[in-house]
Amino acid sequence: MLWLGRRQISTLAAAMVFGIVWMLAQALVPWALGRAVDAGIEADDVRALLLWSGVLLALALAQAGSGVARHRFAVSNWVQAALNSSQLVGHHVTKVGSAMPARLPTGEVVSTVASDAVRLGDAYDVIARFVGAIVAYAVVAVLLLSASVELGIVVLVGVPVTAALLAFVVRPLQRRQLAQREQAGRLTSLGADTVAGLRVLRGVGGEGVFLARYNERSQQVRRAGVSVAGVQSWLDALQILLPGAFVALVTWLGARFVLAGEISPGELVSFYGYAAFLVVPLRTATEMLQKTIRGHVAAGRILGVLTVQPAVSDPASPAEEPADGADLADPTSGLQVRAGRLTALVGPDPASTAAVADRLGRFDDAHGSGLLGGVPLTELPVATARRRVVVADTDPRLFTGTLRTELDPWGRHTDDEILAALDAAGAADVLDALPRGLDDEVTERGRSFSGGQRQRISLARALLSDPEALVLVEPTSAVDAHTEALVAGRLREHRAGRTTVVVSASPLVLDRADEVALLLDGRVAATGTHHDLLRRDDEVGAAYRRTVLRGDDE
Repeated sequence: MLWLGRRQISTLAAAMVFGIVWMLAQALVPWALGRAVDAGIEADDVRALLLWSGVLLALALAQAGSGVARHRFAVSNWVQAALNSSQLVGHHVTKVGSAMPARLPTGEVVSTVASDAVRLGDAYDVIARFVGAIVAYAVVAVLLLSASVELGIVVLVGVPVTAALLAFVVRPLQRRQLAQREQAGRLTSLGADTVAGLRVLRGVGGEGVFLARYNERSQQVRRAGVSVAGVQSWLDALQILLPGAFVALVTWLGARFVLAGEISPGELVSFYGYAAFLVVPLRTATEMLQKTIRGHVAAGRILGVLTVQPAVSDPASPAEEPADGADLADPTSGLQVRAGRLTALVGPDPASTAAVADRLGRFDDAHGSGLLGGVPLTELPVATARRRVVVADTDPRLFTGTLRTELDPWGRHTDDEILAALDAAGAADVLDALPRGLDDEVTERGRSFSGGQRQRISLARALLSDPEALVLVEPTSAVDAHTEALVAGRLREHRAGRTTVVVSASPLVLDRADEVALLLDGRVAATGTHHDLLRRDDEVGAAYRRTVLRGDDE
């Protein structure tokens, strides 16, 4: 919160100046009105009455002008704080990448940007009025003490006591708001996950189960919201009751002092005005307390996102980049990939083979590192590792835009090169079905395509990146056997002379590999061609056949 304040210190200072002028103009109206009564009406002096009437007019104009300026700067502060917070979260999420969903649900991150950033901005909106309220309160206290010490002491003690009483309600409100925000974040995450998997849910008839779960979570959010509303209602009621009782007390004491002759009729009028005006700084102080607490809770949730560290980072002293055409290796599993060859990786545990791909692509420095030309990828800059080794995983993500920009975001390739990549990925039929070809629009997340079509488009995009080493994780898992055989043959031709690693258990893909590595219990147990491993008459061969033939040895 202090960091945000320093970034917008100029607008905060301008808002405070106008907030002070605006509050002081209101605070001095009862004083000028009392002087008009005593010097003009009571003394029957028309000139004095006109003079003090002019002062009242000047105060009204000052209040109107400064109020407009204060509001403009307050809105500017609110927008800046909310926008800076949202941008900060957005940039950090982009930087952290895959480590973010592993630590926090997507719905919680979305609600942080959509809700917490706005709540944080509210704290900066009220600052100008709060500073003005403090100054105005001090001025009114001086005016009261100069007219009556006893009444001034009552005001000086009564206002803080009233604010302290309200603080007892604010603290439980903070706890319940935090609980309600957490429940709402979980509900948003559940809704996003359900919508993303709606097609699968309909296929297996699981809509009812997820609907019941969503209803249950919705009721939890509703109960948390009712809990917050109960405390909020008490706070709203006390904001009216306590200041009102305080005003009544000040007015009653002022009337007694007039009857005793200790203050003049004009001062009595001023006391009435002060009593009414003091409700404003009191409410402003309460609002400041409430919004600051909400902002503090929101800042804590934003920090929860910002404290997620990226899974990879640039080394302090990068190693010398290896020459082109270097071998690729994974010391953790013992996998050796010779440059320029098509190597397949297969194993009964998909998590273990995926972990090897993650290490080769440097997706998580904490779980080991692949080697490129004998140099650990963790000792190279992230951009260098990403440029030389590209990993295409099993969950292809498509974005809104034309198919051309989907496949070639930087516009580096000709139409012939794009068509060649589509042909190698077996996606020519996808292009033929689009009325405008490469210039046809891709819907959000490619929802207009089937799973197999999205997978082949993603494969074509990976092929167009044309890296030195390409790692493909289950690139044909969503296509039929005919298309799979077609893709396996064309992939080998398209990547001829370049290093390619394919993680797959498909016999059609394994048969086209120069070398197949069998991964058992996280380690490479055997290497050879597909047919060599099939013919092995030992436990390793049996494990390979079970993995590749799905338990059918015939």
